[in-house]
Amino acid sequence: MKTYVRLITVALFALTISAATVRAEDQLIVFSSNRGGEWSIWSVKPNGSEIRQMTRPGQDQQDVDPAFCADGSRILFTSTRGGTAGLWIIDRDGENAKRLCDGDQGAWSPDGKEIVCRRGGKLVRRELTSGKEKVISPAGWDKCSGPAWSPDGKSIAFALLGDQANAIYVMPADGGEAKKIYDKQGACQPKWSPDGKSLVYETETHICTINPNGTKNRLITYYGGVQRFGRFSPDGTKIVFCQAASPEGPWELYMVPAAGGAARKLTEGGSDMYPDWK
Repeated sequence: MKTYVRLITVALFALTISAATVRAEDQLIVFSSNRGGEWSIWSVKPNGSEIRQMTRPGQDQQDVDPAFCADGSRILFTSTRGGTAGLWIIDRDGENAKRLCDGDQGAWSPDGKEIVCRRGGKLVRRELTSGKEKVISPAGWDKCSGPAWSPDGKSIAFALLGDQANAIYVMPADGGEAKKIYDKQGACQPKWSPDGKSLVYETETHICTINPNGTKNRLITYYGGVQRFGRFSPDGTKIVFCQAASPEGPWELYMVPAAGGAARKLTEGGSDMYPDWK
C-alpha cells in the first residue's frame, strides 16, 4: 500500500510539473505598437518570438494599453474607435471585440466581474454584467490615472497628477481614504506584483518597486534612456517594460529580473509600449 501511495504521489507531482510547464509555454506578452501602421494590440512570446498583430483598428483609430484579466482569457484595452476613447474587451486570441464604456486606462478586478477605469480624471468602478458604476476616487480629485486592482481585491493603487509632482496612492477598492505611498521623481503607473506584496512603478526615467506601505523603495532600471510601463511576470520574478533613448521614442520591449540586473531586449521595429503578461 505504501508503495502504491508513493507511486500516486510521484505521478501527481509529475502532472503538476507538466501542467506548470504547459502554462509557461502558453504565456503571452501583449502590448500596443504602431509597427503595423495605426496603433494596435500585438502579442509576443516571453522569449521574443511569435510576434502577432491581434487588433486592426481603422484609419486614424488607436488601440492601446492592453491588460489581461486574472486568468488570462480576456484582454481589456483602450480604443478611439468611433471617435471617443472607450474601454473594449477581446478574447485572448484577439477575437470578439466588444465596447464596454467611455474611459481609458482600464484594469480588471481579480474575479473578472468588474473593471476600474479613468474617466474625466476620476476613477470609476464598473460591474460588467449590470453596467452599474460608482466613482471611487476621493471627492475633488480629478487628476487620477493608472488604477490597478490588488490581487486580493481589497485595494486599488493609482497615481494623482499634481502641479509640482505626481504621487502614488493606495485606497480601498470601494473608495475611501487614499494613503500616499510615494511622491518623488514623477512617480506614476503603479502595478501590483502577483502576490500583492510589491508595486512596480515608473519615474520620469526609470522603473522602481516599492511596498504598498511605502517601504523598501528600490531602483530596478539604472540604464541610460527612459524606461516606462513596468509589469510583473505571472510568477513575479521578472518585469517587462519599454525603453527608448528619449521620451519621444521609438520604444522597444525589454525584460529584467524583478530584483534588478541586466535587461534583455524582446522587440525592435516600430514603437512598442504598454506591455502586460499572462
